[in-house]
Amino acid sequence: MNKRTNLMVLLITILFCSCGSYQDIPYFQDLKTSGPSEERVGNYSPLTIQPDDILGINVNSRNPESSSIFNNNISRVNGVTASTPQDVPATGYKVDGEGYIHLPLIGKHKASGMTVAALREQLNNLMLTYYKDPVVNIWILNFKVSVYGDVLRPNIYTLQNERTTITQALSLAGDLNITAMRKRIFLIREENGNRKYIPIDLTSKKLFQSPYYYLRNNDEIYVQPDRTKYATVDRGYRTATLVLSGLSIIAIVLSNLYR
Repeated sequence: MNKRTNLMVLLITILFCSCGSYQDIPYFQDLKTSGPSEERVGNYSPLTIQPDDILGINVNSRNPESSSIFNNNISRVNGVTASTPQDVPATGYKVDGEGYIHLPLIGKHKASGMTVAALREQLNNLMLTYYKDPVVNIWILNFKVSVYGDVLRPNIYTLQNERTTITQALSLAGDLNITAMRKRIFLIREENGNRKYIPIDLTSKKLFQSPYYYLRNNDEIYVQPDRTKYATVDRGYRTATLVLSGLSIIAIVLSNLYR
C-alpha cells in the first residue's frame, strides 16, 4: 500500500510541475484572445546609414550605358549570387569612418546618419546634372543580425528588409527551443561607441511597442536556455560515461577469464 501511495504522489508531483512550467512557454500572454484588438504603431523609426555600411546603388536613365558606371556589381543580392560563396564579402559603396561614400562623377558625398530614402532623393537630384530622368535605388548590402543561444538554427542572417523585427529574426532561426527562457532574451546593440544589453520578454505583448522591437544592422539576439537544457545534456554525458565504464569492466573481466 505504501508503494502505491508513493507512486501516486510522484505522478501528481510530475503533473503539477509540468503544468507550472508550461505557464512560461506561450508568447504574449497578456494579449486579448476573446476577439481582435488594435493598437497604433508608434515605435518604428527608419533605419539610418552608419559607417562601415556597404551600399548597393543602382542608377538607371535614358542613357543606360552611361549611367551604368554607378552600378557596382548590382547583380548580387545582398552580396551573394548562386555562384558566389557565402563568405565572399559584399561589394558596393562602403561608408567610410567619417560617414562618406565616394561615387563616380559626384565624388565624396555624406551618407552616415541619413535614411536610405533621404540619400536616394539627394542622389537622384544630383544625377539630374548628368542624366535625363534618372532613377536611383539604394539598399544596404551588409544588413545582418546574429541569433544564437537556445534556438533551432543559430546563425548570422543577412536581411533584405530594413523593417525587420525581433520576432521575425527569431523565426528565421527556427524559433526558440522548448527549453529556452522566454523572459531571458538579450538584444545586444552597439550605438555611438557604446554596447547595450537590452532584456527582452517574449511573454508580454509590450514587446511590440518596445523601441528595440525593430532591429538595426549588426544587432545580436541571445536566447538563454533553462536548467532543463543543461540537465538533459549532463544526463547524457553521465549515461555515456557509465556505459563506457561498464564496457571497460566487462572487457577487463573477459580478459582475465580467457587469459
